[in-house]
Amino acid sequence: MERAALPGEEAAPPPADAPGYDTSVLLDGVPRQRARQTAIPAVPDSPPSRTPRAGLRALRPWRLLPTPTGTPFTCAYAALLGVTSLIAAHADPALVHALLQGSSTDVAHLVRTPELVLVGSALWVAGGVASPFAIAFVLVLTALERRIGGLRTAGVFLLGHVLATLATEVPVGLAVLAGQLPDSSLHRLDYGISFGVAAGTGALAGLLPLWLRVPLLAGFAGMLLQDLLAFTDPMTNWGHLIALAIGVATWPLVRRWYATRLARAGR
Repeated sequence: MERAALPGEEAAPPPADAPGYDTSVLLDGVPRQRARQTAIPAVPDSPPSRTPRAGLRALRPWRLLPTPTGTPFTCAYAALLGVTSLIAAHADPALVHALLQGSSTDVAHLVRTPELVLVGSALWVAGGVASPFAIAFVLVLTALERRIGGLRTAGVFLLGHVLATLATEVPVGLAVLAGQLPDSSLHRLDYGISFGVAAGTGALAGLLPLWLRVPLLAGFAGMLLQDLLAFTDPMTNWGHLIALAIGVATWPLVRRWYATRLARAGR
């Protein structure tokens, strides 16, 4: 047991081999030297290496695609569109034309059976499953449903589909009444999911960070403007821009829904 130093007595230095004791300052032959204490730096543990597999798990690219449990609305809707696309590609052309004509949201059908054709027209993909709007449907609605849920995603899609359809077909009916368009314009073929996809794209942009929002809106709107300038189907092209604007107008609502969903998830 070590003895405490008496008053006026110098305490004995620690052993030269004690941890942290710097022996490089000692002079040979000179007793009772005070050595400089040096702190021994702690060596931090090396961080775990990030493996490529861990990086892939962090990216989770499969979340871009719909799943039955994660995005049931988009998954079921995509499956239904796949079935109708197979019918359109392989069924008898006369039957396909009759089905499309019966589902068309032209003025004549909107006056007689608006509910039937507004739903029926959204069951077909104009251009097939390889069209840009079909691909956008899968990516956009999957991302939107993961953020606000299936029912609300369906509501955004339906809002854009219905309002953009009415905004383009009502002027056609008025123009026919005014004698500016022929009566055949009342029966023009109009079907597809593009209005709903455009509205979903506009809504999704409001939930993305700025560095993703700007290029998404600029690229999508630029594509729609190019189609409008081509003037091949101006009423439908105007409908796409109107539907995109409808989606943008839902930003306060979808952001509130997204915040509520995050709060319930406890994130």
